[in-house]
Amino acid sequence: MPRQQQPAARPVRRRSYDQFCATARALDSVGDRWTLLIVRELLAGPRRYTDLHADLPGVSTDVLASRLKDMEQSGLAVRRRLPPPAAASVYELTRRGRELLPVLTALARWGAPALDERRPTDAVRAHWFALPLRRSLAATAHTGVVDVHLDEGEFHVRTGAVADGEEVYGYGGAPHADARILLEAELCLAMGRDEVTFAQAVKDGRIEVHGESPLATELRGA
Repeated sequence: MPRQQQPAARPVRRRSYDQFCATARALDSVGDRWTLLIVRELLAGPRRYTDLHADLPGVSTDVLASRLKDMEQSGLAVRRRLPPPAAASVYELTRRGRELLPVLTALARWGAPALDERRPTDAVRAHWFALPLRRSLAATAHTGVVDVHLDEGEFHVRTGAVADGEEVYGYGGAPHADARILLEAELCLAMGRDEVTFAQAVKDGRIEVHGESPLATELRGA
């Protein structure tokens, strides 16, 4: 007896606001919980699933996998296999995904006043201060990479325009950074709330700047 052919599975329709509005369409892609935070992590460059999970405390493995799949389907991210000896799969943003940088920067600025006090349940990673700090460095005439040292850890940020494919920030120090700065996380928050400028903090001795490059000289206010 011939086997009865099973009907093809119907594609699962993603949730939509079903509104002919640019804002609604954008939220169809990035409005789910965790999606924009995944974008924040991938602005630092390609990352493995396990690294994403480690730096997104509170997200379940199922939700993270689902969001990454949605981001692939929406054209925000791609998954690729690294060549040996790494031989690992990583996720990275597409050009459309990287276009969310100003959105994340604006959200960080808008949300900064809510960071008046760290709650006992709040996780923290040093690189979460990268976007607010990068905004404080936006007016620099010289471009380059700045190593940032906080008590919470180190990361590096790229000042000025970011070319296609370049990381906005990265984890740990950069081998050939143009400048190195030392400051406290609370000062990063204050700059994010526009309570003090980078130049003022340097003048007050709250930021140490090291390096001999034109960017480092400019950051010192020399």
